[in-house]
Amino acid sequence: MDKPLARMRVADVAREAGVSTATVDRVLHGRTGVRAMTVERVVRAAAALGYILDSSPYIAQARRPQRLVFLLPEGSNRFLAMLGQLVTETRARFEAFGFTARVEFIRSFNPALLARALRDAGREADGVAFMALEHPAVREAVDALAEAGTPTVTLISDIANTRRAAYVGLDNRSTGRTAGSLMARFIGPRPAKVAMIAGSLSYRAHEEREMGFLHLFTELFPSIEVLGLREGHDDEAENYRQAKTLLMRHPDLAGLYNIGGAAAGIARALREARRDQDVVFIGHGLTPDTRALLIDGTMDVVITQNPRALLMDCAAIFDNIRAGNAPDLNIGRPVGEIILRENLP
Repeated sequence: MDKPLARMRVADVAREAGVSTATVDRVLHGRTGVRAMTVERVVRAAAALGYILDSSPYIAQARRPQRLVFLLPEGSNRFLAMLGQLVTETRARFEAFGFTARVEFIRSFNPALLARALRDAGREADGVAFMALEHPAVREAVDALAEAGTPTVTLISDIANTRRAAYVGLDNRSTGRTAGSLMARFIGPRPAKVAMIAGSLSYRAHEEREMGFLHLFTELFPSIEVLGLREGHDDEAENYRQAKTLLMRHPDLAGLYNIGGAAAGIARALREARRDQDVVFIGHGLTPDTRALLIDGTMDVVITQNPRALLMDCAAIFDNIRAGNAPDLNIGRPVGEIILRENLP
C-alpha cells in the first residue's frame, strides 16, 4: 500500500505545481537540471499538500540568482534602445529581486528570428521578457517555453492565444484613441486630412493603436479624413521617405500620427517641406530626440510610459511567479503620460 500511496502523492504534487511527476522526483531528490522557479513551485506545492514538512533545504537550493533575458528589436527606435540600455544600468535593482538580467537585440519584424531567439534564451534563462510579434511561429515558441517551465512576459506589444505569463505595457487601443482625440482638438472643427505611419502591423500594439485612432475619428470627428496607413518599420530613413511622399501627395495634410518609433525621419521630412510648425505631429516614447522635437515645436505631443517602471514590473512579475503567486499580484496597470513642451519632465 505504501508505494501506490507515494505515487499518488507525487502525482498530487505534480498536478498542484503544474509539472511532471519526473520533475517532482528530481526536485525532491536534489537532482540538477531543474530551473530555480520550477524548484520553488514544486517545493511550495509539496509543502502545501503535506508531502514534505521542512521546505527550507529545497528553497535554499532554488535561491541562486535567477537569469532573465530581455529580447528587444534592433534598429533606430530610440525608446527601445534606451530600454535595452536600462536593463544593464539597473543591474542593482534586478539583483535586489534575486535576478541577473541581460538584453539581446534581434532583427526587427522577423518572426522566425524572434521564435529562434526565444527558444535559445529559454535554454539558459529562468524567464524571458520580449516585445512580441503576432505570428504562429512566435506563439509556438512561447508555448514551448511554458511547457518547459520557462515563463515569458510580453513588453509593450502583446500576443494573443499563448501561455505567456503576463503583459507589461499600455492599453494600446485606448492609447490610439487618445492620440486621435488630441489630434482632432489640435486641428480644430474643420475638414482636414491626417495620416498614420506605423512600425509594422505585425506588432499587435501598432495594430491596436491604429484601430483606436481610426474609430475615434469615425465616431466623433467624421469631417477629418484619415488617409491609408503606411509602415516605416521603425526606421528613420523609411519614415522620412513615407512622410515625404505623404506631404507631396497631400499638400493640405493637417496631422501626422507616428504609431511606432524613429520620429526623427518624419521630422526631417516636415522640416524640408517647411511644414514642421503647422502639421500636428504626435508620436510615442520620450527620448532625447523626441524631447528636442517637442522643444523646437516640430512635435506637438509625445505619449510615453516610464521605461524603468516597465522593467521593474517585469522583475516583480517574475518574482511573483517564483513565489508561486499570481503573476500580476500587486502589479498596477502601467499609466501612459501625455507630454507637451510645456510639461516636459
